[in-house]
Amino acid sequence: MTQSCVVDGKTTPGLTALPISLSLSPEHLVVAVPVAVVAAVGGFLVSHYLNGRSCKKGLVNTCISKDSPKVVHSFDMEDIATKAVYCRCWKSKKFPFCDGAHTKHNEETGDNVGPLIIKKKDA
Repeated sequence: MTQSCVVDGKTTPGLTALPISLSLSPEHLVVAVPVAVVAAVGGFLVSHYLNGRSCKKGLVNTCISKDSPKVVHSFDMEDIATKAVYCRCWKSKKFPFCDGAHTKHNEETGDNVGPLIIKKKDA
């Protein structure tokens, strides 16, 4: 036995009409609206938290030797007196030497970068 359905005044054989009721009572709205708001806020907070944890792509070096395809500094060990302190945050005004700029960078970004320190062994 084939069923038919009337859509826009036309009878279409083989289709079955589904009983759909979209009326919402005030009691439904009292529950549905707060649940929807909590779900939206929760989704936003979770996505914001997860995005904050991911590594963001961006430039590390924002201003040093930008005309060069690669920034490289080389030093001979014999040229180091007793200790040399090199920048690893790319923020130093005395780059490649550290001037302590990583401290401000760490406070602003929550990073934990510090300098590279090279010492000569005592003979």
